[in-house]
Amino acid sequence: MAGHSKFKNIQHRKGAQDKKRAKIFARLAKEITVAAKLGMPDVDANPRLRSAVLAARSQNMPKDNIERAIKKSSDANSESYEEIRYEGFGPAGLGVIVETMTDNRNRTASEVRSAFSKNGGNMGETGSVSFMFSRVGAIEFPADIGDADFVFEAAIEAGAEDVSSSEEGHEVFCSVEDLHPTARALETALGEPSGISIIWRPQNLVDVDEENAEQVIKFMDALDDLDDVQNVYANFDIADDIMDKFSS
Repeated sequence: MAGHSKFKNIQHRKGAQDKKRAKIFARLAKEITVAAKLGMPDVDANPRLRSAVLAARSQNMPKDNIERAIKKSSDANSESYEEIRYEGFGPAGLGVIVETMTDNRNRTASEVRSAFSKNGGNMGETGSVSFMFSRVGAIEFPADIGDADFVFEAAIEAGAEDVSSSEEGHEVFCSVEDLHPTARALETALGEPSGISIIWRPQNLVDVDEENAEQVIKFMDALDDLDDVQNVYANFDIADDIMDKFSS
């Protein structure tokens, strides 16, 4: 588990288990609505909205839900959300970046701070952790589109900078500025991606041993469970055999 799962150096994300599906859909719908409101409700003309819709499709969010979230962006009575980033340190000295979308910054700040303090972490100032991460574009593809060499060659040809492949899939990284041109080129070569996003990628990873792994996982889950949290990034690495002990 590196940062979140067996994908390397990406964000913390849970699977879409049935009991979590409603919360995941609510989070995706919020991003779709905000993306459509900030740009325009046209997937082809709004890169952020296209990314949000792809993420929703990858989680099997129903088409009606997606269309409803887009239409909500034009509702004058809909909530206005503010995007706020928090940074801090978790157990085992790991660095953490929390991206939130909220209609009440006081509530969100209190909840995030509580999750840190109750799970062996502490909040930091803006910039206290982000220098340990790189802001990059990430384009995801399922594992069955081809092997690592095939995807790597296609990625470099499309202008990407790096690729991380595992049995779970392929993650192509590029500069933020090149994200959508690279994604379009890769779509021609590999088909539609399962996700397009701008992420915080750790520059180095902190190895977490078995003694600290359970606390780290509990901490990450506590943050991810908060309603206002959209994404959580962390620079830790937990070996698969240790991770399996806490997943069984």
